Amino acid sequence: MAFEGILGQQHIKNHLVFSADAGRIAHAQLFVGPEGCGLLPMALAYAEYLLCKKAPQDAASQEACRQKCRTLSHPDLHFAYPVANGPKVKSHAVSDDYLSDWRDFVQATPYANLFDWYQAIGIEKKQGQIGVDEAQAIVKKLALKSYEGGYKILIIWMAEKMNTAAANKLLKLIEEPPKDTILLLLAQNEEQIIQTILSRCQTLHVPPIGEDAVVAALLQKGLDNDKATAIAHEAQGNFNKALDLMNQDSEELVFEKWFVHWVRSAFKAKGNKTAIHDIVKWAEEVAKTGREVQKNYLNYCLAIFRQALLINYNLQELAFMRIHVDGFDLAKFAPFVHENNIEDIVKELEDARYHIERNGNAKIVFTDLSIKLTRLLHRRAA
Repeated sequence: MAFEGILGQQHIKNHLVFSADAGRIAHAQLFVGPEGCGLLPMALAYAEYLLCKKAPQDAASQEACRQKCRTLSHPDLHFAYPVANGPKVKSHAVSDDYLSDWRDFVQATPYANLFDWYQAIGIEKKQGQIGVDEAQAIVKKLALKSYEGGYKILIIWMAEKMNTAAANKLLKLIEEPPKDTILLLLAQNEEQIIQTILSRCQTLHVPPIGEDAVVAALLQKGLDNDKATAIAHEAQGNFNKALDLMNQDSEELVFEKWFVHWVRSAFKAKGNKTAIHDIVKWAEEVAKTGREVQKNYLNYCLAIFRQALLINYNLQELAFMRIHVDGFDLAKFAPFVHENNIEDIVKELEDARYHIERNGNAKIVFTDLSIKLTRLLHRRAA
């Protein structure tokens, strides 16, 4: 992917080109940004620029270099990304086992998120990771000389999914890589990366995509201006979410139904003991899904409660999320989220996410969460 194909982010693109032309290329770089901001396209464009800068400058060689980069088949461009054992790989799964799937996935949906990737390779009910087997494979492949005599580049997508054993094994490589080896780590949450890795990387923060750039991209896909503007505003710089909203294929549409059902059950529960059956049934439904879906749902709930709090305090201009379920008005729900319960609500949601990540029994976790949040929603404002 060329820099010209990336939505917005012009100052980031200028910075990368300028630093490369000036020879200021850190051997370990960490790109940090929210979902849908274009971290992976940016890293791919940067890798293409560096690799083709080292290639012969005649037109044929440059075109061949660009073509290999854009099909992700350049022999000196390597990848690592979260994987897990699944239908295709029964044990010790590493990125190379899914390389053909990865190439198809990135070329089709370069702004897609982690869960989209898990769905593409059939492991959506598992929690993928970059493990020690992957780290061993990385060390082995980067120890070899570059195939075309220029840079060797490794892109580690979702680097926060690297477990501690893998991170420790890669420390020496990140600190002292072989000559002309560049490591590009991409992460949405740098706080989940161990400090010893962070301290060895030059960090570049990539912001959400500007709303004008998202609107322009949606207009090119055939939407009218009003619809494109509404979607871009709701997406808040996340182009992957904008595409999902355009195609009405967002997992948040399912989350909306879960959330509305849960909230309505919570209000029925006051003085109605039989309502617990609705809560348990809801928890069973959510528990049937994979852990990544459950974690994403809890993150969605955190975002919705934040939006409700903003609306309650008359900051509607900062509230961009919408709930598309008929009969549910977020503005009418907002008064039930206030200074007297929001901290406890956030704590319970974050605790539930922590337990799900550590393989807690999902039915018990969500039933307990529902009972606690039912009580919190009925707490009066101070």
